[in-house]
Amino acid sequence: MAELLVFVGSLNREAPYFQGARGVGLSVYSFNENTLGVTKLAETNEVDNPTFLSVTPDGAKIFANSEVFAWREGLVSAYGFDRATNALTYINKQPTLGSITAHNFITRDGTKLLVANYGMGSGGPDRSVVVYGIDDGSLSTPLASIAHEGTGPNETRQERSHAHSATESIAGNIAIVADLGIDCLVTYRIEANGSLTPLRETVLKPGAGPRHIALHPNGKFVFVMNELDSTVVSLSLDADTGAFSFIDAKPAVPAEARDHNHCADIQMSPDGRFLYGSNRGHDSIPIFAVDQETGKLTLVDYTPCGGSTPRNLCLTPSGGHLFSANQNADRISIFARDAETGRLTDTGHAIGIGTPMCVKITG
Repeated sequence: MAELLVFVGSLNREAPYFQGARGVGLSVYSFNENTLGVTKLAETNEVDNPTFLSVTPDGAKIFANSEVFAWREGLVSAYGFDRATNALTYINKQPTLGSITAHNFITRDGTKLLVANYGMGSGGPDRSVVVYGIDDGSLSTPLASIAHEGTGPNETRQERSHAHSATESIAGNIAIVADLGIDCLVTYRIEANGSLTPLRETVLKPGAGPRHIALHPNGKFVFVMNELDSTVVSLSLDADTGAFSFIDAKPAVPAEARDHNHCADIQMSPDGRFLYGSNRGHDSIPIFAVDQETGKLTLVDYTPCGGSTPRNLCLTPSGGHLFSANQNADRISIFARDAETGRLTDTGHAIGIGTPMCVKITG
């Protein structure tokens, strides 16, 4: 399918840990994968700081986090998008029971939304992971929530728990939460009623700071992008117990740039052969080949991200193109991807938008 929908969350409220807020909020574009043409279809500034989005596969429903500094609780908003009229329609919103709401994920059966709260300071509900029901795009009140506790060796960034992402396993029914503050991957069974049953805590290298994960299509391999020590880790997942076993670890950035770099996103190619990350500081996209039998990683290349501060990446469903949301360049760069080598080529085409934070693409 050549004509795709591109959903973008951009920063529209200042926060002291971001370098400006020049965005509009929530935007929708069309992208022709053959011609590389981009057309804006809709936008709204009604969503405060949508730093992360999830979108249903048909592009009809969007769930946008609001990450606003000093709020004791963030918000998650549900919107509908009508392709026939190119209209965004507000559905509803819910409080997230925690501050600095960082990530969300639609479960594979489409019935629930997982939300991770990074959390800063103390006060308020201060929950790390929250589950909502989804009914025709409308979000229920929270079905369950859990708080993480602990610290890590990095006194500045790991003074408390910081849940940075919540993702469901390929097989379904297991939530994997990457907690940057306590250097842990925490797994939960997602019960039919939305409650969370704790399974395992897998401790990574002290000071690693796990942020986001990518899942191999085979359901066995899980790849973790560590923000604080700029490494990517390969693990195997036992889908029955939620336990991880270590496979491999590689630096995500050249050694000379490591002290001034903070990794952000990680994405898997649709065929499971290549892994892509984002380096903020080195401003590059590291590319790794994935051994399909062992899950081990081999560095292919570092590609300049086409701007600065690549916060988020997204591949088109075909895997033919990769988008890099370059936060401080006010630009989403569009790369062509070689399916055989995994390498990226900057097409020179881009979406110009202030402080892009998240990009999602559907057919």
